[in-house]
Amino acid sequence: MFRIMIIEDDEKIRRIVADALRKWQYEVIELTSFDNVLGEFEAAQPHLVLLDVNLPVFDGFYWCQQIRMASKVPIIFISSRNQNMDVIMAINMGGDDFVQKPFDLGVLVAKVSALLRRNYTYQDDNLQLSHRQLVFHLSNSSVQYGDQTAELSRNEFIILQTMMRSIGKIVSRDDLMQVLWNDEQFIDDNTLTVNVNRLRRKITMLGLEDFIATRKGMGYIIE
Repeated sequence: MFRIMIIEDDEKIRRIVADALRKWQYEVIELTSFDNVLGEFEAAQPHLVLLDVNLPVFDGFYWCQQIRMASKVPIIFISSRNQNMDVIMAINMGGDDFVQKPFDLGVLVAKVSALLRRNYTYQDDNLQLSHRQLVFHLSNSSVQYGDQTAELSRNEFIILQTMMRSIGKIVSRDDLMQVLWNDEQFIDDNTLTVNVNRLRRKITMLGLEDFIATRKGMGYIIE
């Protein structure tokens, strides 16, 4: 499981981001003390860092420089500062991306996922999930069963990843809708059903029956 460290002194923002990442089955480390960020980083050894610019004691630029001296871990700056010079400085200090507050959680999670894919494609087994001989290749969004392969859409990818990281557990429809569409208010509940059914058909066409089961009134499960 990928570990993500959030270095953000605004507790509300930190908690919202952490909750969103955990729904994607990332392990999240929330820093609450900022006088020894490098020491905390070295102890945790995260796969990616989300780093605020405005921090107590030393700012994010300083800590980015310190982390860069010890590691090549991907770093995404998150900041309310939006001057071009801030973005340039963030990149020059070793940051990989810059996201301005207020930001869309879906965009942030997508950037996190993209950076992890680029940096760990060939180094981390988490980019391939398997169950009942179905192999899910996260790096190219495809599923394989025997010698048959199918490509997944964005929504099918998200649904299958969420469920395959919760084997044996019921995943509620509300949880899937939250992961897929965040807090959008006007998504028809039937849209989720359509996406799940499409994913089921693709897996069935590969030759694997009843991979995703429905638990009436509760959600879906892969057993």
